[in-house]
Amino acid sequence: MTVALVRQLSTRDPDFEEAFACVLHWSAQTDEAIEQRVAQILADVRTRGDAAVLEYTARFDGVQAASVAALELHADELRAAFDSLPPAQRNALEAAARRVRDYHERQLEACGRSWQYRDADGTLLGQKVTPLDRVGIYVPGGKAAYPSSVLMNALPARVAGVPEITMVVPTPVRAGASPDARGERNPLVLAAAHVAGVTRVYTIGGAQAVAALAWGTATIARVDKITGPGNAYVASAKRRVFGQVGIDMIAGPSEILVLADGTTPPDWVAMDLFSQAEHDELAQSILLCPDADYIARVAEAVARLLPTMPRHEVIRASLQGRGALIHTRSMEEACAISNRIAPEHLEVSSREPQRWEPLLRHAGAIFLGAYTSESLGDYCAGPNHVLPTAGTARFSSPLGVYDFQKRSSLIEVSAAGAQVLGPIAAELAYGEGLQAHARAAQLRLD
Repeated sequence: MTVALVRQLSTRDPDFEEAFACVLHWSAQTDEAIEQRVAQILADVRTRGDAAVLEYTARFDGVQAASVAALELHADELRAAFDSLPPAQRNALEAAARRVRDYHERQLEACGRSWQYRDADGTLLGQKVTPLDRVGIYVPGGKAAYPSSVLMNALPARVAGVPEITMVVPTPVRAGASPDARGERNPLVLAAAHVAGVTRVYTIGGAQAVAALAWGTATIARVDKITGPGNAYVASAKRRVFGQVGIDMIAGPSEILVLADGTTPPDWVAMDLFSQAEHDELAQSILLCPDADYIARVAEAVARLLPTMPRHEVIRASLQGRGALIHTRSMEEACAISNRIAPEHLEVSSREPQRWEPLLRHAGAIFLGAYTSESLGDYCAGPNHVLPTAGTARFSSPLGVYDFQKRSSLIEVSAAGAQVLGPIAAELAYGEGLQAHARAAQLRLD
């Protein structure tokens, strides 16, 4: 029963590498029909602007509007949504926002400031850090609401100093609603926009929203960068507009890797595995542990707790399709395998997490200790929950203040410095066959 629910592997098995490769396999191949449809939508919005946005919003979300301006939500509506929340929700939202803001302010202090110095000959060198002028954040709507995504995308942009943050969020009309029905607006999402200081909010979504942000329309101003998660159409659109604007990343299915030494209650680990598996059927949940008896206890907890979960069918499909409980020879080997996986979320669920942390090089976020559940990072711990997936943590980082800034090099060469640098530059320029470069440097020599 347990084996059928989630596969169990051992690094001691002769066929482990082959079985392990099957667990990690995920095809990022795009659906050609989606790609073609997205290309058409982007081209149409780029050509027809507001008219195309209105047409696709009516077609896909069932929302009829006379103008794109009518789809904008204003500050008083966001404030009203915030005021309408039950006190517990309002307090939780503000507490989460405060922690996320504080973390990114520390990040700004650490890496987001301009600096400069003068060398011995008086030449000034440095770096000027400036925020982007305008960013767009995409917040999914429809099946679920994600106020946490609003906080995680808008707050680092605000801390970075971005003056204009445009949020787009689909508000589809339920099937069978009257033709003049207003799309469903989640008050918690709108309240999060209020708390995070979002400048403008438009109730549009899909590829058409990405296109409007990337190229601008008569109503929606063009942005410099688009961040935030979305469905396959949104991901395809972001990929296609990259270069016209910046994007954060193209994210794959969510992932969690739990590295356990056998000291954490098995029910805790089972629920942590569920926390990612419940996202969708392609999400991945993996346990690495050197204690075979503990793995058996976690497997029992998984089987026992699964029927109690409202999204048990999604969790079951995820665990059966991409989950694994892996018995390792040691915690050191578990750390080495973790580095090969480079997971989005990595929990070090052990008595001495600080002992193992130095061995871990590749992960979107590292959660240290049994009490540090990944879900706390998703909502309110402080660090950003927009993380690299599908092994891209080997070369990329969580969303942060630095994603909403750009850097300009500062160079002010003194007369004395020109005498030192000029001959070096001229020699290299002649070597490259660029005589004008060489002469420009030499003309400044005494």
